[in-house]
Amino acid sequence: MPYAYDDQNIFAKILRGEIPSTPVFESEHTVAFPDISPQKKTHILVIPKGPYRCYDHFVQAATAEEQLDFFKSVAKVAEQLGVSESAGGEGFRLITNSGAHSLQEVPHFHVHLLGGEPVGPLTCK
Repeated sequence: MPYAYDDQNIFAKILRGEIPSTPVFESEHTVAFPDISPQKKTHILVIPKGPYRCYDHFVQAATAEEQLDFFKSVAKVAEQLGVSESAGGEGFRLITNSGAHSLQEVPHFHVHLLGGEPVGPLTCK
């Protein structure tokens, strides 16, 4: 099934500069910025700059360079924010939603980086 990318989603508009954001990190292929409704003390969204709808689309269509940059950028953001164990932090959680059953709200691949305090159980019953 081909992945239809909606170039009017909020992250596409942020990447084009149509909606302001305050990046905490940026690389050639990745940008990270605070979530507008933070769920934890640290809640950062990390997104690729390319037009990828979800995780599946990203790993199937992004170049190896884009993928490596993205995942290394996630690690750099966690370290920069002091939540990674390598930076002396207590750890963090990464969440990504993919498709309708996950309740993905923005059709642009992204991860939520949560930390700075205990994040609780993995799922709710």
